[in-house]
Amino acid sequence: MAGRNQTTITEFLLLGLLIQSEQKTLSYALFLVMYVTTILGNLLIIVLIHLDSHLHTPMYLFLSNLSFSDLCFSSVTMPKLLQNMQSQVPSIPYAGCLTQMYFFLFFGDLESFLLVAMAYDRYVAICFPLHYTTIMSPRLCLSLVALSWVLTTLHAMLHTLLMARLCFCADNVIPHFFCDMSALLKLSCSDTQVNELVIFITGGLILVIPFLLIIMSYARIVLSILKVPSARGIRKAFSTCGSHLSVVSLFYGTIIALYLCPSADNSTVKETVMAVMYTVVTPMLNPFIYSLRNRDMKGAFGRVFFKRKTCSSV
Repeated sequence: MAGRNQTTITEFLLLGLLIQSEQKTLSYALFLVMYVTTILGNLLIIVLIHLDSHLHTPMYLFLSNLSFSDLCFSSVTMPKLLQNMQSQVPSIPYAGCLTQMYFFLFFGDLESFLLVAMAYDRYVAICFPLHYTTIMSPRLCLSLVALSWVLTTLHAMLHTLLMARLCFCADNVIPHFFCDMSALLKLSCSDTQVNELVIFITGGLILVIPFLLIIMSYARIVLSILKVPSARGIRKAFSTCGSHLSVVSLFYGTIIALYLCPSADNSTVKETVMAVMYTVVTPMLNPFIYSLRNRDMKGAFGRVFFKRKTCSSV
């Protein structure tokens, strides 16, 4: 078996979503609308932060990177999904599959680190407001962003190289709508123990630890606000943390359940639905949860677009 060449399989077939033929048109339109919403929402945030000087702060530096990550994360899988929904043969080349897996891991990991940085920024802003500008210095913020990019590059490259060494001998059907790492491991005819061990170890570092840090940050925020016994403080605590934690839990919960706590009872349909939640739904919701409901973003929207419209009319 070791002597077989992994290039005996030149392409994989993506089964995609199990959708009945009479529902394909409606499903295609739904996913297309979701993808366009994701692209436009995140692009709007990036443009507003870039053009409005009032948003040149640590929080919005992280937000702009998160929006870029969400935009790219969704674009790794959605265009291919939409193409395959209209194709009779939903195939992807071997090299394209590994490339998709690399960028999927890269932007997924990047989002994880950026969510930690954003939670830390909110923790410092609310719990140490007098020291915020000193702690969240431009140097620290840029260092956190740069570190996030470097670590995600190394992590994604590690898994891609480990996957590239495996042999794929006969079965080339992936029961998923993208080149999922766990699905590829099940197709391999090589020993995958090293891959599985690395997934378990690095998964704890990349997913579990950041998730716990985010929970701890928001817990400290809630406790800090609740020390001021007022109805306004309680509303502020839950409005600040509730929606954020719901998206964080959706993103991390589905990924941890899929990759770190896999169950033999998980069906292909269940795994696909969980994957849709963090690859499609979360990137679409993030602009609304983190930014477009934000008063600063609404003000920036008025300053950037309506001011330009007024100046052009004059």
